[in-house]
Amino acid sequence: MKAPKNKRILSGVQPTGILHVGNYFGAIRQHIELQETNEGYYFVANYHAMTTISDPRILEENSLRVALDYLALGFDPEKAALFMQSDVPEVTELAWMLSTVTPMGLLERSHAYKDKLARGITANHGLFAYPVLMAADILIYDSDYVPVGKDQKQHLEMTRDMAEKFNLVYGEVLKIPREYILPSVAVVPGIDGQKMSKSYDNTIEIFGSYKALKKKIMSIITDSTPLEAPKDPDKSVIVDLYKLFAAPAEVAAMRENYLAGGYGYGHAKKALLEAMWSYFEPHRQRREALENNLDHVREVLRQGALRAREKATVVMERVRDAAGLVRCR
Repeated sequence: MKAPKNKRILSGVQPTGILHVGNYFGAIRQHIELQETNEGYYFVANYHAMTTISDPRILEENSLRVALDYLALGFDPEKAALFMQSDVPEVTELAWMLSTVTPMGLLERSHAYKDKLARGITANHGLFAYPVLMAADILIYDSDYVPVGKDQKQHLEMTRDMAEKFNLVYGEVLKIPREYILPSVAVVPGIDGQKMSKSYDNTIEIFGSYKALKKKIMSIITDSTPLEAPKDPDKSVIVDLYKLFAAPAEVAAMRENYLAGGYGYGHAKKALLEAMWSYFEPHRQRREALENNLDHVREVLRQGALRAREKATVVMERVRDAAGLVRCR
């Protein structure tokens, strides 16, 4: 599907860890592109993160880190709103109201819920009701589109189900959003060859130090093919990652070196290290400047929350009236 234009876009990112290269190519880069032609609302999902983070210091640090990373990577607060989920209290009010029409069976079918249980995360109400809060995040801004990966379609399907049930009871109150399936990139591999994911502990950070980046890249798992022997570039994690950062001619040269022999994995890892370090250099400089001006970052988040609450307030007025909630103030 074509990228939406002149639409209201909503997306959030959980501050459950340090953002990595897979996050960037899988979603962040597309979020930043969408701000150019749409009205964007992007939030740091700190309420959601409370289902897995109970240390307040870590939650605060992670939340600010996500904001720093987005701003450093090109997010423009003049074009879109960036804010903390917790700075829009209307979202939790709408979540409660949605919960009164949401069947238990719908929540029990959530892939995310079942996946987290399978990974040993203790079940609690927050984890179980996670999709309701997520639906409120989307519906509170009258969102037109939500950018998601193919594996996240269920989130939007559940949101639409809840909105339709609410509308069936109270009238056409909530806008039904659509998903925008993010253009697929080749799966970004981690250092072990699996899909890059915090769950697999195989990620490469976007803004790590040069020393840390080198350590990660040098630890990429390879086979035991001797230096002098030809190697298959189509079965190389190093080549797959290099494609994301290098020019086509540079990728072609690496492929030729693989096929010719006399080119070791160590050579390829060094080329990947330099390409990745150079790719993020302008963003790294921007991030360092932002780290030295956290008051500016907090002001960006404050202004983003004000813009978000303007929309949320309008929707909640409509929802309260439809539901018959009496206001005596």
